[in-house]
Amino acid sequence: MTETAHNLDQHMSDLRQILAQGKKRIGILLGAGTAGSINISKDKSKYEPLIPAIAGLTKIVTDSLSADEGKQLATITKSLSPSPNIEEILSKIRALSSALKGVDTKLGDYKQENYDNLAASICKKISDVVKCKLPSNETPYNRLAGWVGGTDRNKAVEIFTSNYDLLMEEALEAAKIPFFCGFSGSCEPFFDAASISNNDDLPSRWARLWKLHGSLGWGLNEKEELVAGKSRDTAGLIYPDHLKYDHIQKLPYTALFDRLRKFLTTPDTLLLSCGFSYADAHISAVINEALSANPASSVFAFLYQEIDKELAAKKLAMQRPNFSAYACDRAVINCTDGKWELGKNDDNKDWHHIRKSFWATRDSGRDHMFTLGDFAAFAEFFALSKSDLSYSTVTPPPRVSVL
Repeated sequence: MTETAHNLDQHMSDLRQILAQGKKRIGILLGAGTAGSINISKDKSKYEPLIPAIAGLTKIVTDSLSADEGKQLATITKSLSPSPNIEEILSKIRALSSALKGVDTKLGDYKQENYDNLAASICKKISDVVKCKLPSNETPYNRLAGWVGGTDRNKAVEIFTSNYDLLMEEALEAAKIPFFCGFSGSCEPFFDAASISNNDDLPSRWARLWKLHGSLGWGLNEKEELVAGKSRDTAGLIYPDHLKYDHIQKLPYTALFDRLRKFLTTPDTLLLSCGFSYADAHISAVINEALSANPASSVFAFLYQEIDKELAAKKLAMQRPNFSAYACDRAVINCTDGKWELGKNDDNKDWHHIRKSFWATRDSGRDHMFTLGDFAAFAEFFALSKSDLSYSTVTPPPRVSVL
């Protein structure tokens, strides 16, 4: 039995045209993997991400605990998996704290306040990791910001992110691109939920930036009201634990999640994701429900790993024909799992140049693969979509038939 093949050249040609024309309503979903594409190591033969993914974040946070905190953590993690991540750890700590609420007793050697203090210490260290600044003007964030401001659009670009950091804000500001994030004012910017659901009155050249899990710089004022513009040490965040759903039901998070839902239920919309694994059940549920309600919207998920390692995204793509999972080795498109295959026209030299932006070697000793699951390649592809190489003169190789 022969295997299904997806024509990568044709899919990327169609996407380049959509990005360059500025007619379609486009959203971008950025996950935790995006900052990991920036290598800050002075030794370029080594890899040190600006902000690590969850495994690296777990190690940084746990290694930085005090001796007493480390001893307490070792006791707690005995009941968890052999290598628990920071979400599992925080969930366990807060579950133990909840079990002791209002009771003057101990679980093991610790009282509720001990568990609360450990959770607070871990959250503070997470905040410390993500409060880094954008290192230069040559990062993928800067290239993506350049694309956002480089095309006259009918509808504003909407950027959704689960990240707490201020990297996207810094890139947009460096490019002098105005954006709206739900807060208004200058002394103590306040959150205005009504303007999130009805923001089309703003000029389309203004980008929208929605921080689904909160942000550094969010905090409470003297009236216990949420405001922005605080220091990087202040953070109104949904930390990675089992209580995320409880927080999402409250402002401002409910308004931000409603915006994601409204965006995807608007006709003729396209959401492109990078650095997001779809393991976050709350965000994935909103996307799944919206795609079911609106077949005219689409999601393209660009994934870093092989498709069989991207289980959450693959599962969603097998359920929804308007959700496409683009992994490095193959893809699930129209609920069909198939390998990547390039076009057969070897005479098109212009297209061979374009192909290098999404089909290349990524790791030493490995074959060519689809690279847009890497945020650096993703942003570069966006930036190149507004190049002088026009679509009237470049014809992609012919479609590959399904075998």
